[in-house]
Amino acid sequence: MPDIKHFDPDATLETVVRLFWRQGVASTGIQDVVTATGLNRSSLYATYGGKQELYQAALRRYLEHRSQPLFRRLAADERGLPAITEFFTGLIKARCSGEYAQWGCMVSNAHAGAENSDPEVHTILDQHHQQLRDAMYAALVTAEVQGQLASGADPGAAADLLALLAYGVNLRSRAGADARTLDRTVASAIDSLGNQAVGTTG
Repeated sequence: MPDIKHFDPDATLETVVRLFWRQGVASTGIQDVVTATGLNRSSLYATYGGKQELYQAALRRYLEHRSQPLFRRLAADERGLPAITEFFTGLIKARCSGEYAQWGCMVSNAHAGAENSDPEVHTILDQHHQQLRDAMYAALVTAEVQGQLASGADPGAAADLLALLAYGVNLRSRAGADARTLDRTVASAIDSLGNQAVGTTG
């Protein structure tokens, strides 16, 4: 007979995402997972594998459910620089207030931790970075077409800069950085890319 699961694997994995996201993988033991999910170890192991496999699954879920929708929205936005400004405004608000304040970004946290030495985790981190960078690039190309970029601004180099800035926001917010300070830093970076005569970053 097939194995019948008496729990929702999807809901369980979301609980695990929040646990690893908040505490980090190094500070989270399998007993923490058992306590948070209410499942026994055998059910966890049978469904997801060991702790590392469970973390990999949680990281993939974070990318698919939290990061990728934002990236797709930014890439499809036809406003150019205002879309990038809105992306960062939402990012800073999410990182500095509300339910997930000072949790940082699960992916950025992984970049800063020893877990990035795992080849599977490293692949997920690279995928996240490429998609973030591509979304920034798409918005910058739109800005260039609309005459919003300063003369000589390179959308490719600017996309690299803004992707790194997003990681910086994630890590500094986890350390308790003030939202207003982060907003000013981001505004300065975006303003430096813009054609001031057009005034399209607000």
